[in-house]
Amino acid sequence: MMTPEEQIAAIYQTLARMWGRQHWWPAQSRFEVIVGAFLTQNTNWSNVELALRQLRSARVLHIAGIRNISTRKLEQLIRSSGYFRQKASRLKAFVRFLDEHYGGSLTQMFAQPTSELRGQLLSLNGIGPETADSILLYAGQHPIFVIDAYTKRMAFRHGLASEKASYEEWRALFERSLATVAPMVVVDGMQSGGASHRPTRMSLAGREPMAQVFNEMHGLIVGVGKNYCLKSNPRCEDCPLKSLLPALIG
Repeated sequence: MMTPEEQIAAIYQTLARMWGRQHWWPAQSRFEVIVGAFLTQNTNWSNVELALRQLRSARVLHIAGIRNISTRKLEQLIRSSGYFRQKASRLKAFVRFLDEHYGGSLTQMFAQPTSELRGQLLSLNGIGPETADSILLYAGQHPIFVIDAYTKRMAFRHGLASEKASYEEWRALFERSLATVAPMVVVDGMQSGGASHRPTRMSLAGREPMAQVFNEMHGLIVGVGKNYCLKSNPRCEDCPLKSLLPALIG
């Protein structure tokens, strides 16, 4: 029997060999990642992409743009993402936080220690652990793992932890497990399958090995969740992780 930590490492290695780099999170700037992290709450990525295109077309997909646009106009532009009034308010609140604490500078903000900045982000309205960690990992290149619904579903079905485990327990498990594969370099060839995207400025950003593994693992799990480990009628027989299911490795 493999330990949960060994299973998670095996999941990473299996998917990395099969699919290669996923280039997740697709974005052209750090601020675009942050906006996407807010917009993706309680919706699917296609709805987020539409909202991002609207913001880009209106030339407000930057800090000054969100700062200066009226709340009502911002709501209209991000309407496709759902809960658009809440999300517009949260984006405005984030820019105010950035202005008040870091002079509007993302570079200054992301220069803070991970735990300190994470606490500040979690204190903001509308930012929970998943959103905070997405901002830290994908926009700031901080080595912190993101736990989402796809991760929990896949991990529970593989017997890695209880559904009742807290977010922090899930995060600690994955970070502990992936520490053993941190030196591994994912070959950046022709990516396919999973949740792969074309390379973007942010997906190609330089980051330390641990952050790179966390980045890749989360993108790979998104691919499993979207294509195989479905909420209803999971496609376990076709899944590349089939051989790692408990019934087959026990």
